[in-house]
Amino acid sequence: MPLEWSGLSPDLLLDIDRDGGGPLRSQLERQIRDAIRTQRLRVGERLPSTRALARTLGLSRGLVQDCYAQLQAEGYLVARPGAATQVAAGAGVPAAPTPPPAAPPQLLADFRWGVPDLSAFPLSDWMWATRDAARTLPTAALDYGDPRGSAALREVLAGYLRRVRAAAADPERIVICSGYAQGLGLALRALARTGVHTAAYEDPGSPATVSSTMSWAGLSAVPVPVDAHGIDVRALAATGARAVVVTPAHQWPTGVVMSPERRLALIEWARHRDAVIIEDDYDAEFRYDREPVGALQGLAPDRVISMGTVSKSLAPALRLGWMLCPPALAEHITTHKQLNDRGSPTLDQLALARMIESGRFDRHLRRMRTAYAARRTALVTALAAHAPEARVTGLAAGFHAVVHLGGSADEQTVIATARARSVGLYGMRACRTAPAAQETQLVLGFGNVGERALTAGIAAVGDLLRGERPGPARPGPRSRPGPP
Repeated sequence: MPLEWSGLSPDLLLDIDRDGGGPLRSQLERQIRDAIRTQRLRVGERLPSTRALARTLGLSRGLVQDCYAQLQAEGYLVARPGAATQVAAGAGVPAAPTPPPAAPPQLLADFRWGVPDLSAFPLSDWMWATRDAARTLPTAALDYGDPRGSAALREVLAGYLRRVRAAAADPERIVICSGYAQGLGLALRALARTGVHTAAYEDPGSPATVSSTMSWAGLSAVPVPVDAHGIDVRALAATGARAVVVTPAHQWPTGVVMSPERRLALIEWARHRDAVIIEDDYDAEFRYDREPVGALQGLAPDRVISMGTVSKSLAPALRLGWMLCPPALAEHITTHKQLNDRGSPTLDQLALARMIESGRFDRHLRRMRTAYAARRTALVTALAAHAPEARVTGLAAGFHAVVHLGGSADEQTVIATARARSVGLYGMRACRTAPAAQETQLVLGFGNVGERALTAGIAAVGDLLRGERPGPARPGPRSRPGPP
């Protein structure tokens, strides 16, 4: 797509050799001609005005005008009265035709996990917060700042996390990061620097993300099983690890809540082993059928790195997160953040601070709790109607559920058959370190699926969820049944 310049003259890099390079006009013609032939200048792109190019290259304007006229005569350039000179259509060596990328298939319902309702992003509130932050932005804030992040956001976050997550939040030990992935990498690199060699993670969990990040940080990664009470602390103790990544408030992906007894046992393990717990507090804002569960960090701030983001509460594209750091690791993590990217974007941080302190963030969360609760109910109702044999777990919080299939259903067959029916289903196998000889389980995300699409999608694959042998593919509709 050609650039638009709003009346300004664009720059163009050309090199004129005044010492034996030949006539200046010939050099100029040749360089512009070559730039068009090699598609450094594309069809429709503007060239500088003759006056601007002459001034830049130290040439006479008449020479540049003669050059442009010659290239127009050759069909390389086109000019209209009152308009800029542009590269002509068909000029240069045409590129090999590139077929347009295939459009993704239109699904009746896509139960992809980990995605919030993107259409519900509070755009007007975010625009207001950004404008308000920019209006009061001091000039000094545009410089390289504290690698921990904006002091204003850290202060606001500390109050929010104390109030909502019962965290022991000190703004001096909060580090703003670019989402969970960066935060995890910073934490693991800091631990490696302090002598940790082995780290553990939950199984099932996020093996691809966590194990690869541990490897990048120079740590050995070991999986530890999860049961109905959370991570198995006895199995963890047998690994020799001195760090572990857990999701205690709503275990990913099983959805179990770590029991109080297991929490205390995990903290005791950390103190006995001189170990660190990395808490991924990924969707604790959304609870439905029980009282909110506080952050594990509030029980042992000297042993827990607690990480949160706005990826589930607002949108993943914002790439904003935070880390509550133990005193012994705060400086190490800050150093790695400084080396990694010198700090996260300041204006976005200030906008988030304004969202929280103005109450707009809480208002958005209340609205989304209601919306996700309604979708959760719609999912349970649809499964009861079309696959009553399927057991559903993991619905205490968040916006995904685990569906346990009956019979001898094969995960990949179910997923492939559902895709042929225009329904996106996703299996538990991707969440396990190694294939397990257990019943087939699906992880269904409903955050970005509307109630009508959700109900229609479950109806279309009800026989698969009942564990029946897949029948012939049913053609899906050409469009979604109503708004998502």
